[in-house]
Amino acid sequence: MIEIIQKVLEFRDERDWKKYHNEKDLAISISLEANELLENFQWRTSEEAIAESKQNIKEEMADILIYLVQLADKMDINLEEEVSNKLLKNAIKYPVNKSEEKVK
Repeated sequence: MIEIIQKVLEFRDERDWKKYHNEKDLAISISLEANELLENFQWRTSEEAIAESKQNIKEEMADILIYLVQLADKMDINLEEEVSNKLLKNAIKYPVNKSEEKVK
């Protein structure tokens, strides 16, 4: 993950784009890219969407991550640490022994 973060930030910095990025616009960009990802699945089954649009799905996923990395950098947030913390929190909220229960 650290290598990807470095590549994203280097790409941005080489183009001197950081000065144009603020938290609001980066958050909006994440949302817009997520909607572009979702558009691939509109009116299709998951299987159809993947068969017809897998390359575009991958690119939209990458766009989301790129904007997320930039937002985390702007806000001085360590994404790896926050993901680990969230997984620990989710492990308490959703314990493994409850995951096998069936809905009746």
